[in-house]
Amino acid sequence: MDQANNAKVAIVTGASRGIGAAVAQRLAQDGFAVAVNYASSPAQADALVASLQAGGARAIAVKADVSDAGEVRRMFEIAEQQLGKVDVLVNNAGVLKTVPLADTSDALFDQTFGINVRGTFNTLREAAARLNDGGRIVNFSSTTLALNMPGYAVYNATKAAVESFTHVFAKELRGRNITVNAVAPGPIATSLFLDGKTEEQIQAFAKMPPLQRLGQPDDIAGVVSFLVGPDAGWVNGQILRANGGVA
Repeated sequence: MDQANNAKVAIVTGASRGIGAAVAQRLAQDGFAVAVNYASSPAQADALVASLQAGGARAIAVKADVSDAGEVRRMFEIAEQQLGKVDVLVNNAGVLKTVPLADTSDALFDQTFGINVRGTFNTLREAAARLNDGGRIVNFSSTTLALNMPGYAVYNATKAAVESFTHVFAKELRGRNITVNAVAPGPIATSLFLDGKTEEQIQAFAKMPPLQRLGQPDDIAGVVSFLVGPDAGWVNGQILRANGGVA
């Protein structure tokens, strides 16, 4: 069934694959018009949009590097022009490369903070001016922040910043009925997590949660669906650690 043109509008960053794609699919099923943001995977983003449209959703692909404030501004403008004023922002875009702190290059530090922290900052700042009252913002942290594993120092530092943004920004939007929360997934079976790990390492991570499996993208999409939906209207400024009980 085709959606009416007054469907609520969601932007999902980093949505061409992995968790972002699962979130975009779930929000489309929930009745949202979805702007699928991508930085470098146009074929995957276009394929996802075609799939969403085939299911009756309104969806567009929008290229933008979230670490660039100008591109983020244009992303919001395109979403507004083609779908309508934005109600939901899901800050899923992120990078993860595990390197001991002493071996981390300046370039990797800059890239990780640029996408994970500046990218979230850029979209939050734009959302402050553009998001409909009554809207929802979901940022992405990580359960790695609670585990303090070697190799994750710089990545964890970026996610600590995102959690701080979440707590403070929720209070700064007082009076607009906008909630700001974050999801902190545990190990999820996506290329972001799996790439560069041996099968032995993957199995070790799978055994860490009491539920004895890796999370799936749909596990996280369901949590985001809850946080942007009507049942989470009283959840604000919180970090939801969706990790199977690993921490």
